[in-house]
Amino acid sequence: MPPSVYVVPTPLGGPPSEALPAPALALVRDLRDFVAENAKSARAFLAAVGMPCALQELNIEALDEHTPEEAVHGLLAPLRQGRPLGLLSEAGCPAVADPGALLVAAAHREGYQVTPLIGPSSILLALMASGLEGQRFAFCGYLPRDRDGRDKRIRELERRSRTDRATQIFIETPYRNEAMIDALLRVCAPGTRLCVAANLTLPQQSVATRSIEDWRAAPPQPGRHPSVFLLFAG
Repeated sequence: MPPSVYVVPTPLGGPPSEALPAPALALVRDLRDFVAENAKSARAFLAAVGMPCALQELNIEALDEHTPEEAVHGLLAPLRQGRPLGLLSEAGCPAVADPGALLVAAAHREGYQVTPLIGPSSILLALMASGLEGQRFAFCGYLPRDRDGRDKRIRELERRSRTDRATQIFIETPYRNEAMIDALLRVCAPGTRLCVAANLTLPQQSVATRSIEDWRAAPPQPGRHPSVFLLFAG
């Protein structure tokens, strides 16, 4: 295999065989060097993939939100030695609202190839199922944690959606889902449409789109489960 960074999506839930196509799984099985957001979950994923070697033989380096940017250069060592490198996220697509973007940027700076593999993206799955504007949309990542900052950002996104006629997509840490929903129902205009997509690809998946006015009568309850929020005020 050429010394490329292979960007490997991981399941949002369930086994890898149901989330990644066979050619992608076969390529992962050929890799021996990985950079992952979380080494423990990476080992669980690689065990489920059916690596042909013992997990102890794999080199798994960590790249998370606490990794200093100057340390990323060293994570490309396998490429300099002529070996391919796999990049794994905690769930879904690496480098999208994910620290893996630093590794991809470093690879480009040093002239190495970056090869994305096919796999699940909660952002696009949620957009596909939302019924909202699919030709113009923006992924906005995480919103501020504090109430005032979150409210201000929601107002900005609602204005942008109305002006650009574009769906605004964002995510939240599951234990703050309730605070996010409370803010959306408090801040947004009654006619703005909101989609809440939770547990995508899992048996308990839930996707529903309603106006803010309708949601206020019966608020969404995704609980503390991974969720994607989509707002359209166009």
